[in-house]
Amino acid sequence: MKSSKLVKFFLIGIMILFLGIFVVLPMISLLVNAFKEGLKVYFNAIVHPETLHALQLNLIVAVFSIPLNLFFGVVCAILISRFEFRAKNILLTLIDLPFSVSAVISGLIFILVFGLDGWLGKWIEEKGFQVIFATPGIVLATIFVTFPFIVREVLPVLEASGDEEEQAAFTLGANSLQIFYYITLPKIKWGLLYGVILSTARVMGEYGAVSLVSGHISGLTDTLPLRIDKLYNEYQVTSAFAVSTILVGFAFVTLMLKLFIEQLKRKSHS
Repeated sequence: MKSSKLVKFFLIGIMILFLGIFVVLPMISLLVNAFKEGLKVYFNAIVHPETLHALQLNLIVAVFSIPLNLFFGVVCAILISRFEFRAKNILLTLIDLPFSVSAVISGLIFILVFGLDGWLGKWIEEKGFQVIFATPGIVLATIFVTFPFIVREVLPVLEASGDEEEQAAFTLGANSLQIFYYITLPKIKWGLLYGVILSTARVMGEYGAVSLVSGHISGLTDTLPLRIDKLYNEYQVTSAFAVSTILVGFAFVTLMLKLFIEQLKRKSHS
């Protein structure tokens, strides 16, 4: 018993040390650097028009990408868990592709497809639309890198729960929408919430793919991560750290929502 307690306290100590060095200290350093020149400099960086536009663009991208990922994620999860077809393994591989491919490469792929010299670029330009170096390109790149989160949260729940209840409801005359709303959705609601939270966090912090398709146009296509990078490269270090606190705030809210959902889930199962 004594040896097991020593091992437990040793592991707890290692965990606390690791979190302190790699999580707590960087957060403290960020806050110190954000406020080191005073509140006036901090708030001037936060309310700067380009910062506010970057925040607005982040929210616009989230408004478009999260619902689309939610819809297609649920469709893919139901398709994979409830139906048998030859290309199932291929579909699973494609879903995991954003996890294995660098975000920078994904951004480059979108440029090769939708850019002016890409496969569809000239045709899209003739129709009067612009994808690359505009908001649609940022939305597409963000959808690509965040797509797996909802599928991977919902799919295990559907596979573990089985389809007996859905089959019974279908036998009793329920249509597909009724089966989904009354049976499938209650099963997957916690997975959906987790997936949405993870996707939202990735949307707000995505840099790699967005940096290529956005063009870094100040006041037009800069998201918050791009705005931070630009400020830092222009030697406005304090302003860069100040704007970073916005993303830290979003991360904190995300963690609080996750904890709240976990508590609700435990209460619902108790």
